[in-house]
Amino acid sequence: MGELVSDGKVLEFADVSMVFGDVPAVDGLTARIEPGRVTAFLGPNGAGKTTTLRILLGDLRPTRGKATIDGKTYHQIVRPGASIGAILSVDSFQRFRRKTATKYLTKAAKQIGIGAPRVAEVLTVVGLGEMGDMRIDSLSLGMKHRLAVAEALLGDPAVLVFDEPANGLDPEGIRWIRLLMRRFADEGRTVLMSSHVLSEVEQVADSLIILNEGQLLFEGPIELLSEAEGGLVTVDADDRVALLELLDDNGYAYRVLRSGIAIDGTTTSEIGALATAAGVPLRTLTHRGPSLEDVYLQIIDGTWSAPARTAALDPTAFAAASAVAEDEPVAEEPAHDEPEASESDVAEVIADGTPAEEDAEDEIVEIAASTGVVATMAGAATVLPGAASLAALASDLRDEEDEAAEDAEESDDAEAATDVPPRPHGFTATSFRS
Repeated sequence: MGELVSDGKVLEFADVSMVFGDVPAVDGLTARIEPGRVTAFLGPNGAGKTTTLRILLGDLRPTRGKATIDGKTYHQIVRPGASIGAILSVDSFQRFRRKTATKYLTKAAKQIGIGAPRVAEVLTVVGLGEMGDMRIDSLSLGMKHRLAVAEALLGDPAVLVFDEPANGLDPEGIRWIRLLMRRFADEGRTVLMSSHVLSEVEQVADSLIILNEGQLLFEGPIELLSEAEGGLVTVDADDRVALLELLDDNGYAYRVLRSGIAIDGTTTSEIGALATAAGVPLRTLTHRGPSLEDVYLQIIDGTWSAPARTAALDPTAFAAASAVAEDEPVAEEPAHDEPEASESDVAEVIADGTPAEEDAEDEIVEIAASTGVVATMAGAATVLPGAASLAALASDLRDEEDEAAEDAEESDDAEAATDVPPRPHGFTATSFRS
C-alpha cells in the first residue's frame, strides 16, 4: 500500500431497511466498509445496490436503521460535499448541457466552499485539462463520466462512492476508472462501488458485499470466494480403460473429454489415493476451482455452503454508540417539517452535488445554509490541500497509460511494418477516445 494521503472513513449500515409501498428494496442490511480497500456492492439488477448508496448519501431516509460515515449520518456532516465524492449518474448533466466543463465545476466548487483553482487541478487529473472550454453537450459519454469524477474530486475526498462506474465506458475508460479507484484506496481512502459486472469487480475489488432482493448474502474479502471448495478434477491415464473401471466401481460420475476425464465433487488427493491403491498410474491429475461467477451464482441461488460473514457492529450496539455520538456537537440535521428546506430540495443541493442554474443560485445557497450542510464561504478562494497529491496521481496515471502505449507500439513494430492511419487530433494520453 502506498503512502497515506487522506484518512479514509469507516462506512457502516446498521439494520438498514427501505420499503417502497409494500416492496422492501433493502431488508435489514448490516455491513461495514473499511478504508484503504475497494469494496464492491455486487448483485443482480434490482438487488438494492443503488438504493443503499442513496441512503448512505442522504438522498433517501431509511424506513428503519441508520447508515453512517465515520459515525455520522450524511446530513450531520459539515460540508459533506468537500469530504465525500459521489458519482451516481451522469444524467443530471443534461440540465447543464450549455455550460462549459470549467464553468460547471466552478459553480459546483463554490457551493461546497472550494476555491476556483481546484477546478483546473481536477480537470487535469481526469484527462480533460485541455477541454475545460468545451460545452457539456459536446462531450462524449466517456468524457461526461470523467467530468463526473472531476466533480467528485473537488474536495480532495476521504470517501469515494461509485454507482456502476463502468456503465457506458469503452475498454480504455474502464481501465482508467479501475486504476483511479485502486490508487485512491492505496492512499488510504474509502472506496465503495456497486456493480453487476463480475469481471470488472474481480479485477479491482478487495472486499465484496453481495445483495439480492435487498438482503445481505455475503460480506468479506474476495479471497474467501476464490478459495471456495469444489470445482472440477481432470484425470487421465495411459490405461484409460482401467481408470474408467476404477471410477465406475467406486461410484464416481464423470465425463470423458479430449483433455481427460472430468469429475465433479471430488479432490485431487482423493482421486490420486484411489488410483495409487488400485495400481493405476496417472499421467494427468489437475484441479480447477470454481470461478467467481460460479460462486456468485451459488450465493445468489442459495446453494453455496459457506455462511455469510458479517463484520459490522450489532445493530443494538451500533445504536447505543450512535446515541453517544449524537450528544457531541454536530451540524444540525435538517428539520423535515420546515417548508424552506424540503427533502427534495436538500436532495438536489446535497446528495446529487449538482450546481443550480444561475437564476436559482441564491435560493440554493439559502436552502443549504438553513440545513446546516454548507458552511461559510469565506474561505472559498483558498485552494484546498491535495494539489500535490492530485498532480502526482495524474502523472502516475499518465505514466501507466504511456507504458501500455509504448508496449503496444513495440509489439506492432515487431510484428509488421504496415502503414497505420494516424489517430484523430485533439486528445491527450489520458483523454477518452470515444
